[in-house]
Amino acid sequence: MTSDKIRASFLKFWQDSLRKHKLIPAAPLVPPDDPTTLFTSAGMQQLVPYLKGEPHPLGKRLVNSQPSIRLQDLDEVADNRHLSLFEMLGNWSLGDYFKEKQLPWIWEFYTQVLKLDKDKLYVTVYKGSLAAPKDDESVAIWQSIGVSKEKISFYDENWWSRSGGPEKMPPGEIGGPDSEIFYEFTKVKHHPKFGKTCHPNCECGRFLEIGNSVFIQYEKQADGSIKALPNKNVDFGGGLERITAAVNNEPDIFKTDVFQPMIAHVEKVTGKEYSGVNQPPMRIIADHLRTASAMIKEGVEPSNKQQGYVLRRLIRRSAMKMRQLKGTLDPADFPKEFFSEVAKFKINLDKGLKEFEKLDADQMTELSAFNLLQTYGFPFEITAELFEQKGYTLDRKKFDQIFTDHQKLSRTASAGMFKGGLADHSEAVVKLHTATHLLHASLRKVLGPHVRQEGSNITSERLRFDFSHPQALTAQEIASVEKLINQKIKEDLPVVKMIEDKDKALKSGAMAFFRETYPDKVSVYTIADFSKEICGGPHVASTGQIGNVKIIKDEATGAGKRRLYAVINYGNKKHLQKTQAGQSSR
Repeated sequence: MTSDKIRASFLKFWQDSLRKHKLIPAAPLVPPDDPTTLFTSAGMQQLVPYLKGEPHPLGKRLVNSQPSIRLQDLDEVADNRHLSLFEMLGNWSLGDYFKEKQLPWIWEFYTQVLKLDKDKLYVTVYKGSLAAPKDDESVAIWQSIGVSKEKISFYDENWWSRSGGPEKMPPGEIGGPDSEIFYEFTKVKHHPKFGKTCHPNCECGRFLEIGNSVFIQYEKQADGSIKALPNKNVDFGGGLERITAAVNNEPDIFKTDVFQPMIAHVEKVTGKEYSGVNQPPMRIIADHLRTASAMIKEGVEPSNKQQGYVLRRLIRRSAMKMRQLKGTLDPADFPKEFFSEVAKFKINLDKGLKEFEKLDADQMTELSAFNLLQTYGFPFEITAELFEQKGYTLDRKKFDQIFTDHQKLSRTASAGMFKGGLADHSEAVVKLHTATHLLHASLRKVLGPHVRQEGSNITSERLRFDFSHPQALTAQEIASVEKLINQKIKEDLPVVKMIEDKDKALKSGAMAFFRETYPDKVSVYTIADFSKEICGGPHVASTGQIGNVKIIKDEATGAGKRRLYAVINYGNKKHLQKTQAGQSSR
């Protein structure tokens, strides 16, 4: 069964007349309004407000397929099951059904629709601790549908919250136990280096997780206890690539239809077979170029900042692996969307490798690694592999510190951006979010209707707004935009939320972030007759709550693209100095 057929079967299963889920579109890979993460890393990311109680326009039962990027697994991509980009099949219950329906239904999908062998399926549940009880409910349900107790394993790790286990949750944090389903590849023999006995969470490759039902049912209390939530949520996610491997009883994800075209291409241009020592580099090439292609389709361009730097790392690491396999690097061996970046890298690659070979034993340091990056564009991953081939290990923390000291640019833009996370809904961020709507409308009125939002990033300190415009703003244009924004704030205009049909909202003039797709029913925020945008919120009740807005920086981000930084309450001298100091280091 192909991955396309599995995806279609999953979406059809949850939308049928019994389960009645509504299909929601996938969120953009690059979140337009989430300052905590570079990329969408989970299907639930766009649903955070609704998991916390806000009504969803399409109801309480939802389903979708969400491409997601997780870069913390990058070093493990060379094995047969880890990926940097995966497609997460997901279903949600927002205060509707719970464990009693979720577990039997997902079991039905796997065993009756996909026809997976029940004898090869195992489940895991939360084992319990002093901070939270054992998930006996899930155990009872699994046993009631025929899963024997020998196939139910208990782990501390079967708990979800943004902070980790229940003991790490701060007061007010929501979370709960989760229950995973594993597929057993009986043809894979357990390796004793992973432990004396094999079990579902073993890393030997015999077991593969193919789905996880998260039950968000508790809230942490100030006294350290947990309290049951009045409305309990279900958040299921299953990686399409892994499910495809299980359905085809193939332990190597890279042998499924998802990756076979690229693997075949690499075999052709290198003259090597996908086997033995050739497998790890071929897997890296196939994975990284798939992820890079998805980023490019979202408008990301190779650069030395944020998403663009990640894209550059992926392409260049792929190029290095292709050279390792073939002995030479030819940009023509790559899909045309990567030709330019590979060609640029090729110019410096040979020079950089010659310099690397000149390094003495006492020069095999993090500083030398940084110099290879700075002079020849070698990403850390490439240099680390070169060092390992000579028996040396690089310290990533030391490298990052050198990088920061010399470039004043953190590789991740903030300590947690690669880890993914949830948007900050603090009072300051909500005010700045509404200010971006005023800024967008003001730019269009001052500069012209060609202005369109290209992205935004909001922290408690400032807003950053990217938009289309061919040249730098003049001092007069910036002053006019500021004046118009603050005039609308002074007028204390109401900010009104309405649920409308998407087509009706767009026809009425509602602005929409151009890369994003929306469901048939959307939330529309209107500020009098000045601004109207499709947006998930949250926003202030009226513009007078924002405070004065000051634009503090204007810069280019690419051809025809500009970026503005702005702050609120700029009359507070200490706040303005702190924010401007932060911008000067970006």
